[in-house]
Order: sequence, then structure tokens, then C-alpha cells
Amino acid sequence: MALLASLLFGASLIEQIPLASLVGVMFMVVVGTFAWSSFRIINKVPRTDYFVLFVVSAVTIWQDLAIAVITGVIISTLVFAWKNAPMIRARKRIKDDGTKVYEIWGSLFFGAVHTFNSKFDVKNDPDQIEIDFVESKVSDHSGIEALTNLVEKYADAGKSVTLKHLSPECKTLLLKANPGLDAIIETSIGDPRYHVVTDMMDAEV
Repeated sequence: MALLASLLFGASLIEQIPLASLVGVMFMVVVGTFAWSSFRIINKVPRTDYFVLFVVSAVTIWQDLAIAVITGVIISTLVFAWKNAPMIRARKRIKDDGTKVYEIWGSLFFGAVHTFNSKFDVKNDPDQIEIDFVESKVSDHSGIEALTNLVEKYADAGKSVTLKHLSPECKTLLLKANPGLDAIIETSIGDPRYHVVTDMMDAEV
């Protein structure tokens, strides 16, 4: 509150302070607030974290703190996407009626689209396909587009796709982008994980 009041009502007084004095004060603030202890654990943290630390510190000196923070956020986001892109997985099985089920694990976002597409074999798959999202979610527009394109590829091959266990948020995103997907989204089933929890509670009772 004191800082805000100084900026709003004491600007004319602050302008009278010599710039050299403010530079000295800011230098001492930097010395006091910098996490010097981070140098002791520099060999124990991931290299990407060290890289972000170095870049943010360099950009702060070169430009200013605001640009450095934005740069750090962008780099951290890209690193997160790079690390999590390969984590999307698909467990495959065939049901008694010949339907092939793809159980998707991991988040479907822009960084995971290529890996997601590589899990499916449109040409050799049977006529009935189920894509189960019980352990996955569609996170952004790139994921929506990838799923929509996949459904269209199966349709062009004369095969039908059913989407199961989509969360309400994912369903809203998909239908907003492509209302026609409502015909292949199965909503009359529950989350199988809930049945496991229920059985465990009944056993305990």
C-alpha cells in the first residue's frame, strides 16, 4: 500500500531523487533478492530449469524484468510441451464382437498430435472402432482438430468410430468446434473407475 501511495501521490517528490541514488538502491535490492543458493544445487536440477534461469537472468540485464518473465514463461511452456508430447499412449484390444478399442492415456494437445496420430492404423483396423478417453483429455484446438481429422479418415475408409468417456469439458470443446461429432459420442455409460471405487467401498463395509 505504501508503494502504491508513493506512486500515485508522491511522484513529484520521487522525481527529485537523483537517478544515481536509485540505481544504488536497486542494485542492493537485486543482491538481496537473488537466490544465490541456486548455484549450490545447479548440478542437481534439470538442465532445462538451469537454462530457463540463465535466460531469464540474462534478459533481465539486457532488457527488463517484464520481458524476462514473459520469455521465461514461453520457454517453460515449450519445454513442458516437448517433455509431455511423447507421454500420450494408446492401449489396444479387440472385443468379442470384433470392435477394436483404443484406450488413450495422456493429454491430447498441440505437442502430442503427431504421437497421437501414429497410434492408429486406419487402413488395417476393423469396421468398428472405439476410442476411450477415460484416462485422457482433449486440451486445446490442435487436439480437437487431430481427433476430428482422425474420425474423418475412418469415415472415408467406410468405418465407424465411437468416442467414449469424454469429460464434460472435452465434450463441450469438441461439439463447439464440430457439432456433428455428437452422433458418435457415447454418453450413456459411466466412468469405469467409479465402479472400482464403489466395489472397494462395499467390500470395506
